[in-house]
Amino acid sequence: MIDYPIKFRPILQDKIWGGDKLKKIFNKSTNSNSVGESWEISGVKDFVSVVCNGSEEGKTLTEIIAEFKGDLVGEKIYEKFGNDFPLLIKFIDAKTDLSVQLHPNDELAKERHDSFGKTEMWYILQADEKARLNIGFKETISKETYLDHLENGKITDILNFEEVKKGDSVFINTGKVHAIGAGVMLAEIQQTSDITYRIYDWDRVDDQGNSRELHTEQALDAIDFEKKDDYQLSYTKVLNESSEIASCEYFTTNFLPVQGKLEKDYSALDSFVIYMCVEGNGIIHLNDHMETIAQGQSILIPANAECVKIEAENIELLEVYIQ
Repeated sequence: MIDYPIKFRPILQDKIWGGDKLKKIFNKSTNSNSVGESWEISGVKDFVSVVCNGSEEGKTLTEIIAEFKGDLVGEKIYEKFGNDFPLLIKFIDAKTDLSVQLHPNDELAKERHDSFGKTEMWYILQADEKARLNIGFKETISKETYLDHLENGKITDILNFEEVKKGDSVFINTGKVHAIGAGVMLAEIQQTSDITYRIYDWDRVDDQGNSRELHTEQALDAIDFEKKDDYQLSYTKVLNESSEIASCEYFTTNFLPVQGKLEKDYSALDSFVIYMCVEGNGIIHLNDHMETIAQGQSILIPANAECVKIEAENIELLEVYIQ
């Protein structure tokens, strides 16, 4: 039986657009000043998370799923995904603009890459003044209009940009073009997939003068050219209560601010629960075990947990599970 709050070693990813906020603000252990992503909980091949606390320390996420099955992830989830963990949990720091990109849906990803698609959401942790995101197009356009702008270096003229601030949250459906802008740090909850179609990269090159690969042809069948206002997420902030930010077939994410002590009853939930700490610090109690959690850390609560106690002077969590 697995019966304690599980922590994993963050998998830090240097990126051409990465910065030092994950190190400075979230105390990620690295000497690099170009860390773009901290993969908090990952089952992605070659980047599988390793437990760093408790009786399962040193084992991979895949190994403990194989050992504990539905007790760890939930019976229905294990039946559907087996030893594959269905979500990828990240913190992201964009010192400069990310590429303009999109992700294929489940059907296209399965056909082309034997992978899941990539539906995702973002929660803004920090944003510099006037920092912005690209989310979709300004207007519904045709494939021909898109290609004309792309080929003539004017793709940004048709993209929709939105300024953001801490606490904003955005939902990114498959097919929607998007990019995280310079100066934004965010939490990302997504399907387990690393399939990205990059369509524009700001004409930048690496240290060797090489441009990154673009996926112009692959992207054409995957892009949603329609303008859809389906990305803005609104939610309430009620102390010591879970308030839904986003819910879809792939994940549910709630905002959970805690002061003092709070008991969470998960006895009716057939899913693991993930806490991503976005502000403050506290203690998570499960059975006879306790584990600290601080800003920039994440914890996995096994699906067999019935009651979790959270104790904090002041903490803000993202509470993630699958319904």
